[in-house]
Amino acid sequence: MGRRLVPLTLDNLQDLPHRCRSCVFWELDPVSGEAALKAGTAAMEKEAWISAVLLDWGSCGRVVYVDDVPAGFVLYAPPAYVPRSTAFPTSPLSPDAVQLMTAFVMPGYQGQGLGRVLVQTVAKDLLRRGFKAIEAFGDSRWEHPACLLPADHLLAVGFKTVRQHPTHPRLRLELRSTLSWKEDVELALDRLLGAVQKEPALRPL
Repeated sequence: MGRRLVPLTLDNLQDLPHRCRSCVFWELDPVSGEAALKAGTAAMEKEAWISAVLLDWGSCGRVVYVDDVPAGFVLYAPPAYVPRSTAFPTSPLSPDAVQLMTAFVMPGYQGQGLGRVLVQTVAKDLLRRGFKAIEAFGDSRWEHPACLLPADHLLAVGFKTVRQHPTHPRLRLELRSTLSWKEDVELALDRLLGAVQKEPALRPL
């Protein structure tokens, strides 16, 4: 089973689930988001947001493929690019953190550790870019896939609660704490992505 992760761009945006390609929950403030949905322009707003963030800040997402089939994705950006982040009771995010906006693993590929791989890939990217932490708003009452990630899942992949709330706690993953396992993560990712070549078998003369 071959796995690969690539940066999200306008070229592979169509590989996200249909409902996610036109979802602007995070990308617009609540009023603008509702207006875009009513006007039928949400998909264009999503493309415009990704294009602007790519130009201004850089990579803001990853797509994971299994045997060249899209299997999941993750979106992230500094809170200044995420208008909806100010609408939560546990906001604002810390000024030294990048927001993990949302992530999703397609049915049929769940339970294979892809969610953890996606988060580790984000951590690896942000470490290279000099950031200190990732933060996210969790959903403590999560029941089905939505724009917010389940708080239990975030805790399971290494996040810690920094501001409690009965429904939307804010959680944080310190990238400093990942430095000790950074090499292990890189090796694991390389193996997952097939980048580590097996030693060539000795051939008889």
